[in-house]
Amino acid sequence: ATVNTRPPMALRDLLDVTPLGKPIPVEEVEPVDAITRRFVTASISYGALSLEAHETMAIAMNRLGGKSGSGEGGEDPARYHPTDPKMNRSSAIKQVASGRFGVTPEYLMSARELEIKMAQGSKPGEGGQLPGHKVAPDIARVRHTIPGLSLISPPPHHDIYSIEDLAQLIYDLKMINPAARVNVKLVSEAGVGTIAAGVAKGHADNILISGYDGGTGASPLSSIKNAGLPWELGLAETQQTLRANGLRERVILRADGGMKTGRDVLIAAAFGAEEYGFGTAAVVATGCVMTRQCHLNTCPVGVATQDRQLRARFAGTPEMVVNYMRFVAQELREYLAALGARALNELIGRSDLLTRRAGLALSSKAKTVELQSLMATVDEGPRFHTVARNDRPNEHPLDDDILRDASAAIERGEKITRSYAIRNTNRTIGARVAGAIAKRYGDQGLPAGTIDVTLRGVAGQSFGAFCANGIRLTLIGEANDYVGKGMGGGELIVRPPDESPFAWDKNVIIGNTCLYGATGGVLYAGGRAGERFAVRNSGGFAVVEGLGDHGCEYMTGGLVLVLGSTGRNFGAGMTGGRAYVLDEERVFERRVNLELVELHQLEGDDDVANVRALLERHFVATKSNKALEILSNWEDHQELFWMVVPRGAGAKLEHLVSAKEG
Repeated sequence: ATVNTRPPMALRDLLDVTPLGKPIPVEEVEPVDAITRRFVTASISYGALSLEAHETMAIAMNRLGGKSGSGEGGEDPARYHPTDPKMNRSSAIKQVASGRFGVTPEYLMSARELEIKMAQGSKPGEGGQLPGHKVAPDIARVRHTIPGLSLISPPPHHDIYSIEDLAQLIYDLKMINPAARVNVKLVSEAGVGTIAAGVAKGHADNILISGYDGGTGASPLSSIKNAGLPWELGLAETQQTLRANGLRERVILRADGGMKTGRDVLIAAAFGAEEYGFGTAAVVATGCVMTRQCHLNTCPVGVATQDRQLRARFAGTPEMVVNYMRFVAQELREYLAALGARALNELIGRSDLLTRRAGLALSSKAKTVELQSLMATVDEGPRFHTVARNDRPNEHPLDDDILRDASAAIERGEKITRSYAIRNTNRTIGARVAGAIAKRYGDQGLPAGTIDVTLRGVAGQSFGAFCANGIRLTLIGEANDYVGKGMGGGELIVRPPDESPFAWDKNVIIGNTCLYGATGGVLYAGGRAGERFAVRNSGGFAVVEGLGDHGCEYMTGGLVLVLGSTGRNFGAGMTGGRAYVLDEERVFERRVNLELVELHQLEGDDDVANVRALLERHFVATKSNKALEILSNWEDHQELFWMVVPRGAGAKLEHLVSAKEG
């Protein structure tokens, strides 16, 4: 290939692999089909890509036995259940990114692998944005947002501020879909080996090291030119660190970022990668002509646009991607044969075979590149993964008991009522049941209250995460962080015991980052919430009696009623949905971020009806004294409510609450 004889432009161009022995016939090397099962197309969202391009990549990789990545924009549920295996449009890898767009229980259950995107190789440390002109009605429906509004992915995951938090999200995803592998996407950087060791200890199954060389055409030019590091550096460090700490056998290592040829795969394998991702090259195979207009919605070949006329120009087929991947695999086979290797596993992790490439015409600066640290090897433990899954040993979560008791309700739709004691070591309660419901019924779920569970005590993190329609979880006690994370339906009720002597509205009952990324369902909290309540909420309804800083941040849908004071920066980045806030202290105007939202007093019957309906349901669910006080003195309290809506949304809205579960 011409690219293999180019002047050195990447670290891999400076390296060669020492043969294991004499060359062998290529027929003795493992077949193309075995190699293509290791190939992955990078996670590029539906929204960034057109539907046609996104589905073409999924169909192609499913035919090859490899995996395509959904990106962070969700997928149309119609793609989850193929009728023809040769036309399987469902991405095997479903991504969970900081925006949580399209992440529903059914979405998570449709995956063979769940990918947590911690960062992106072409723009590490930055969030994402889909411009409003690319948010067509179908994109908005899948992402649970409003057509035409720009969508912002926060730079961080707001439920991940430490390696322990990342381990919690890994646990959450394994709880809802125990059959799926969990992959964590990291970017190549100095120190990534230490992070990868923490990820392996956090029980991820795969680790992706993403280099700076790839990346979307929508990345800022300053990032494309200046941010990130080559995957060779990060992959070498990760392999060495994992082996030195006895962790290498637990995880599959994957690399991506500018891979194009069989030789690229060969060098990545020698550094320790077992799977190989193709982004730009795979898109080019479908017809991309690299005009770098991805963010403008003007792609002339229909690859990266939502314009129907431009999409009609898309000429790509699954066969194009299949042929490209098979050619790469065949080239790799020829390299393996020349090196005397019958299988790729013989070279994976063999960095001791890497040598400086001879005969290169190098600049004086290129000659000074130090490669010895890349070629170093740690002679401890396996060179690649040997453990089928990196699961927690000897664990029997409470959710397994709940799922067993609820099996008849799930199978036959029979209503059940159960009670359990709960401790703070019981995490992610309800997710197993939600996964079973979503697998059988999709996001439509079961009728309201089919599975009615009461728990007494202190719940651990992620209580009610990914809750599905048909589930009602009542917690009499208190809960830690992430209550209702990713909930797609159902009902969560958290309240203190009846004998509690304190004022509910003055005390915190649920922790930080509750209702993060919710797409449906209702939460009633008989007390205050912590910080970042309802961040990236796109469909959940909630009543809470006060909250901390950054409430309703990046919210794109749903409805939040706050019966008490809030912290600062309320509504930052909020582009959809609405919130009602009781401002008894008359300070809320100083605590709301008015960059994207505006304030109104309650106006019209619909707004009054929304607030009263939620108040009444909150009282029925929790027996809250605060709700009773407001309802009993409605005329005095009505004028104390502020309504927070995105700029331009207007003050008028239909009655939202009547159709909501509960």
